Amino acid sequence: MTKVLVAGVNMVKFAKPGQQKPYREMASAAIRAAVAEAGIEPGLIEQAYGSYIYGDSTCAQHALYDAFMTGIPVINVNNNCSSGSTAIFLARQAVASGAIDCALAFGFEEMQPGALGSAWQDRESPFENFLTVLNDQGYPDAPLALRCFGAAGHHYMEKYGADADLFAKVAVKTRNHAAANPFALFTSELTVEEVLAAPVLYMGYLTRLMCCPPTCGAGAAVICSEAFAKKHNISDAVEIVAQAMATDTPATWSDPINLVGADMTRRAAQRVYETAGIGIADVDVVELHDCFTTNEVITYEGLGLCAEGEATAFVDAGDNTYGGKFVVNPSGGLMSKGHPIGATGLAQCYELVNQLRGNAGQRQVPGARIALQHNLGLGGAVVVTMYRSL
Repeated sequence: MTKVLVAGVNMVKFAKPGQQKPYREMASAAIRAAVAEAGIEPGLIEQAYGSYIYGDSTCAQHALYDAFMTGIPVINVNNNCSSGSTAIFLARQAVASGAIDCALAFGFEEMQPGALGSAWQDRESPFENFLTVLNDQGYPDAPLALRCFGAAGHHYMEKYGADADLFAKVAVKTRNHAAANPFALFTSELTVEEVLAAPVLYMGYLTRLMCCPPTCGAGAAVICSEAFAKKHNISDAVEIVAQAMATDTPATWSDPINLVGADMTRRAAQRVYETAGIGIADVDVVELHDCFTTNEVITYEGLGLCAEGEATAFVDAGDNTYGGKFVVNPSGGLMSKGHPIGATGLAQCYELVNQLRGNAGQRQVPGARIALQHNLGLGGAVVVTMYRSL
């Protein structure tokens, strides 16, 4: 199998809805910068995968054309909140197969203020089964994502005897990390008391400061073979050691924690560890999908950062931050950097590639050599990716 590398990455600073440039401008800026960083001409890119979920059917072409128009195949990717990593997955797969030597993955989003909602009210929702589970378990109505992740956190507290301050402590850690990231949307530090005192949005415990904001932005990555990198004198590339995507099984409907992807995460992560021959203990830095701090806690266990039910001890020991076992979301994560859905997976890739290059400035994880990325979309897909410095 061909060794696959990330040759160039870039992103634009994310913005609140209403303060962004058009998606075409954001995406083309990220694409041009990623290609320039790789040090290649656009004509060497053979395929492009553009991810987003809010927009018409050929938005990826419209976004790419301002950067370059070379007539290559352009594939529009929509896999809910895992769309960005799905674009990387497809680009990596195309290169790994030997079909092409160089691909572009990019993602962008222009979001609206407020809770996520469906754009299609005239047909069956792909989340009918999710709603059935939540209704059967008596969870009160709310916007879908809030309801799913709020129910998952509530179930976690009941199952393992955790307190809501666990989720508040994660929010505080996230903001502390974001303070060192010039690309983060929110950089002011928080206290546990401030998080708990914020307006409550669900189930009496989930506050606004435990939820990520709707955001606009873009990111891009150039993916190539090792042979291509050598031929074109590409330096400072990072290897994609292993990658796996998992979707739902009947286990998803078993409880609210699996409903938000815990089982998918476990299965995808295990395949990555087995393929790479590298276990979680060897990972230095992690960017995971913290759309709600409840999901960060659940994902610690799904990825194997700690054992099931042990997230409280893991957080209290500081094992999710600098000086602990792992540094989780040094970028500030979705919670503080922002979550423009189609761009999120590319922004995670940008952070981890720069961590492995030693280019992360004040937020640099000392000696980082192995990095892990987790990107989740309800409905559902999880993409787990392991990177290694060369």
